[in-house]
Amino acid sequence: YNMAQGVCLAKCTRYLGKFKSCGSRWFSSAGVATQPEMPSCDFQPEPYSGRSYEDTLSIRKKHLTPALLTYYSDPILIHQGYKQWLFDHTGKRYLDLFAGIVTVSVGHCHPKVVDRTRRQLEKLWHTTNIYLHPNIHEFAEQLASKLPGDLKVVYFTNSGSEANDLAVTMSQLYTGAHDIINLRNGYHGGSPFTMELTNIGSWKFPLQRNLGVHGSINPDVYRGPWGGANCRDGIAQTQRSCNCSEGHCEASMMYADQLEDLLKHCCPKKVAGFFAETIQGVGGSVHLPKGFLKKAYQLIRERGGLCIADEVQCGFGRLGTHYWGFETQDVMPDIVTMAKGIANGFPMGAVVTTPAIAQSLAQATHFNTFGGNPVACAAGSAVLEVIDEEGLQSNSGKVGTLLIQELQKLRDEYEIVGDVRGKGLMLGLELVKNKSTKEPLPAPEVMEIWENIKNRGVLVGKGGLYGTALRIKPPMCVTEDDVMFGAGVIKAALEDYTRAR
Repeated sequence: YNMAQGVCLAKCTRYLGKFKSCGSRWFSSAGVATQPEMPSCDFQPEPYSGRSYEDTLSIRKKHLTPALLTYYSDPILIHQGYKQWLFDHTGKRYLDLFAGIVTVSVGHCHPKVVDRTRRQLEKLWHTTNIYLHPNIHEFAEQLASKLPGDLKVVYFTNSGSEANDLAVTMSQLYTGAHDIINLRNGYHGGSPFTMELTNIGSWKFPLQRNLGVHGSINPDVYRGPWGGANCRDGIAQTQRSCNCSEGHCEASMMYADQLEDLLKHCCPKKVAGFFAETIQGVGGSVHLPKGFLKKAYQLIRERGGLCIADEVQCGFGRLGTHYWGFETQDVMPDIVTMAKGIANGFPMGAVVTTPAIAQSLAQATHFNTFGGNPVACAAGSAVLEVIDEEGLQSNSGKVGTLLIQELQKLRDEYEIVGDVRGKGLMLGLELVKNKSTKEPLPAPEVMEIWENIKNRGVLVGKGGLYGTALRIKPPMCVTEDDVMFGAGVIKAALEDYTRAR
């Protein structure tokens, strides 16, 4: 057992006698699919010296909320991280293809981010933003420079939920209207108001709601009523037939017609705002069709509303071709919200808007104790620099394209892979029982595949309305060798599932 490598696999080239051939595939004598060798890593984690695994589980059950989601039947006790790698308490190494729920943008414990944060910790932890401090001003200027047009005023928060809450408040104050429009299957947070914005039933509590939020049909070109093989911006397309002419997506117009119908029937003449993610994160990486947001923004602005781009997961170069997800749809939002990757896992969020819209908050005192914290801003500033210096946006496009191509091969080979979607390093692979009917793969069978992937040394997320989409969204420093290994592990898990039946 190679502790640093983290997998227990003999090499076929040295021990062919232990393996048997099945067409172009190889299996161990136990009938378990093999996989590529894990890429090397020169980082050595420190020996774990914390609470025992058993004590940790006991404490979690006794003292943490029962609503807390815990991944895997045998949860992983994470001890240390470096770039795209995580290490558990035994020293086993995992390739992290989920990035702490799309949060670790430049890699775990990136040396530059660690150094910048440590130096700030040694000088000053906290002042609140009622005083002047260079970090908040420098980072605000740096962040604003990454946004187009008049999006130049920044409000710092602690999370994406807070950022989206604030965006709602701004839109209502500025327009004088109340109603908010969003898309079904979207996720925008877990606070009382953003839970209302979230349109995935498993994330909602049975509480009274009367907050003026209206969910339009989700423009999902795989599961929705309209869509074809040329609807998405990128190489990850559905296998549905498509009659659209080049550069035109009929499906996006049909979904926009449904949005217009909702506005006519369910909303007053004036609305406050419209929320959308370009690629729905928690919703299973559903990629909006080309041109949809342009038409949606037009409809909302005709009714006096503001257009809000939720970039909590899509932003900061993750899609490869553009720095922000909304840019792939050729639109200009009025408000942009962000969090997660903004500070590589340090608790931070932000809202960026125009000077005119920002002025709406001056009607009363608005304050956030930890918003713009000196340490958080130091981390955020370092993250933006690393993205540029190491070409991580370009890397997301290059490596993401390779990964999509490998996942598409799995879709073509396995009946249970219904769809591969996304762009850059914001990807999803949907598991189905039947390709033709798109019936979701039963939850226990999804878990079987997902757990196998983990046991083989790769971490991916799970999402979508049915919980059947594998969410593949690694740190943007991931390499081609890494994603080839990751795709190989997913293939091995799919093979094990198929052979077992």
